[in-house]
Amino acid sequence: MVKKTMRPPKYQLIAVDIAERIVENRYRVGDKLYARSTLASTYGVSPETARKAISVLVDLDIVEVKHGSGAFISSKEKAQEFIELYQDVSTIQDIKTDILSSVTKQQEELVNLTNLLDRLVDQTKHANRLNLFTPFELTLTKEAEHLKQTVKDINFWQQTGATIIAIQQQKDLILSPGPYAVLEEGDTVFFIGNELSYQRVQNLFYPKTNENKEK
Repeated sequence: MVKKTMRPPKYQLIAVDIAERIVENRYRVGDKLYARSTLASTYGVSPETARKAISVLVDLDIVEVKHGSGAFISSKEKAQEFIELYQDVSTIQDIKTDILSSVTKQQEELVNLTNLLDRLVDQTKHANRLNLFTPFELTLTKEAEHLKQTVKDINFWQQTGATIIAIQQQKDLILSPGPYAVLEEGDTVFFIGNELSYQRVQNLFYPKTNENKEK
């Protein structure tokens, strides 16, 4: 984003500079200002811009134009008032610029935070999808329920929402054991599912243990 800087018009800056010279007594009341062409050359602007600067000073009663003679300094007090007013307005403008800059930064930070949150959500979803294919495992001890029963007999999938992908029986690893595999003491059951499925499998084989944990 390109930061835009607000600047006063050149004729206003010239008027301020002349007023400061008056306050600093470099121009005194009664002194004649240079001609427009000279002012234009001094400040590197067009004669029209120099004319506008003089017009500002005339409107504020800092300079008086005498027809046929030129422009003369008429009030140091008015020049001082103009400088103070200009400084106050500049301060307000600076504060406004700082506020707008701060708001812009906050908006950019909010956009950045939103993007980070979107990335976090996407990564979380991706991790959850991967987790579905990372098997859990549970070893059946002699305290386990449903020993000597088949996977079909205990309605494993219907009760847990998990799918058994392998059973380790002593030294043998049985892949895709199917519904008629008999579960024995010492078997390690490998299954896939989510965290809720894992809890349900534990509850299926060790219901009393989980009840005691809840108590």
